[in-house]
Amino acid sequence: MERLDLIAQYIRTLILRASSQAGSGHPTSALSAADLMTGLMFGGSFRYDADHPGNPNNDRLIFSKGHATPLYYALWAAAGALTEEDMLTYRRFGSPLEGHPTPAFRYVDAATGSLGQGLSIGLGMALNAKYLDKLSCRTYVLLGDSEMAEGAQWEALQIAAHYRLDNLVGILDVNRLGQRGETMYGRDAAAHRERIAAFGWRTRVIAGHAMDDIVDACRWAAEADRPSMIIAETVKGKGVSFLEDRDGWHGKALDEEQLARALDELGKPDRTVRGSFAPPDSAAPATFARGDSAPLEYEQGASVPTRNAYGKALARICPQYPSLVALDGEVCNSTRAQYLRDVHPERFFEMYVAEQNMVGAAVGLSSRGRVPFVSTFAAFLTRAFDQIRMARYSDANIKFVGSHAGVSIGQDGPSQMGLEDIAMFRTILDGVVLYPCDAVSTERLVEAMAEHRGMAYLRTTRGGTPVIYAPDETFPIGGSKVLRQSEEDRVAVVGAGITVHEALAAYDTLHGAGIPIRVIDLYSVKPLDAETLQAAVSDTEAVLVVEDHYAAGGIGEAVAAALAGSGTAVHSLCVRRKPKSGTTQELLDDEGISAAAIAAKVKQLAGRA
Repeated sequence: MERLDLIAQYIRTLILRASSQAGSGHPTSALSAADLMTGLMFGGSFRYDADHPGNPNNDRLIFSKGHATPLYYALWAAAGALTEEDMLTYRRFGSPLEGHPTPAFRYVDAATGSLGQGLSIGLGMALNAKYLDKLSCRTYVLLGDSEMAEGAQWEALQIAAHYRLDNLVGILDVNRLGQRGETMYGRDAAAHRERIAAFGWRTRVIAGHAMDDIVDACRWAAEADRPSMIIAETVKGKGVSFLEDRDGWHGKALDEEQLARALDELGKPDRTVRGSFAPPDSAAPATFARGDSAPLEYEQGASVPTRNAYGKALARICPQYPSLVALDGEVCNSTRAQYLRDVHPERFFEMYVAEQNMVGAAVGLSSRGRVPFVSTFAAFLTRAFDQIRMARYSDANIKFVGSHAGVSIGQDGPSQMGLEDIAMFRTILDGVVLYPCDAVSTERLVEAMAEHRGMAYLRTTRGGTPVIYAPDETFPIGGSKVLRQSEEDRVAVVGAGITVHEALAAYDTLHGAGIPIRVIDLYSVKPLDAETLQAAVSDTEAVLVVEDHYAAGGIGEAVAAALAGSGTAVHSLCVRRKPKSGTTQELLDDEGISAAAIAAKVKQLAGRA
């Protein structure tokens, strides 16, 4: 215990020096948890091979209160993985020691800092260890008391208890103070205990600065039969009298004079003291045998919902991709992810109606080498956008699938229609956005997503659409298909998904009227096939984009951006009115994106209206 106290003292000096050198940071939030994390990492419970951070048997540590990074980096300095000089690069441009954790630092598994997400990420890691790798490693998550107001925390608490994740341990730092004053429950650790225990977790309240209590609680958590939460009563700014339990210091670094005072109070640290980890187990993770994908079989002309094709693709290619897993938000019978669940239940996780936690868990699974396919209605993914955008900063390899896209779903009305999803996913740096129009293109694009390293989104529709492609057709990301063309084409009509079929129907009408048009299936919305679009501009008089999505951030804007400077106007038919309940045809007509609306617009552009 004396050695651990010495390590904690050294860590506190590193926290203060690093944040003062940076001139910013959250030293008081780091100081409150310094004893907790010292006791966890170096008290004998945390098993880790620091030379091999990717060791599947390593315990994992997530700082959900990501603003406490001075502590996180100081812990690794105390473990000998960083020098004091490294610590002084904290928050400096180009340093891996960023203001909030990112995988730029080799010991960080996932980016945090947007509060309320770390427990979900840890849950995904724990799911992987318990049910996929089948290893004994544990995942620890440091939580702040302020972020316990986030709903995603309670989504994670529920599902962790449901899956009896005895390898998941939360450590709640109850330091009373948030950014602007007292937190919701202040010092009332019992209130946290009662609420968390009601969700099925083992709970234990400890004195968060008593090293013997901390080490004993970590041992207690390691003997669990379900998830455990250590609730630690701490003091914000612990160790420095003029910071302890004082409001107004959140997110503020000490100036030179204040730093000198604080270091004098802490006393001269033992700079030679170092912490060590218990060694991890050496067991090999379980693996799924690799096999071949079944061939693709569809009859051209048959009507097949693309959501059905998504589910069939998952089940078909699953043997070929042993790392592939699926998560769904209790709508797998609608998204058709149930097709995978029914044949490979060990590769499927029901995440219930808790989309934020589902995405966070996918980040955790991705960090452990899995390739999660995450599905729900396209409209419902929007509530998890913060988790989606943060996943990009974790360099996550996640595939999202949104079903029931656009107004064509009909009578369910606007609450169920994905009308903003393309805009949302187009904002993701380096993200891929795909919208297939038939079963063959859907299945081939699911294959392409599985092969692609990075984040990708695929849109599917509820109703059946005709199969227009042969099973051997290829669909590379970034491509498109020109379905109708001639040297006399007057207008290039660009569609995706459901509007491709409306464009083909409009082609037949216009062809009979002597107005030839080019029809392009822009199945890859991001990245776009700019070359094909530029050729269409050269060969025709106008470009008309037709989409079942709102104008803002949609396909029309993407095409317009790609063709900027071409001198050709890009016209757009899209969803511009608040949708109603109705039949598919009524809604397509009402929004002006049906075959009849396309034909009328083309005639206008061609001077034949």
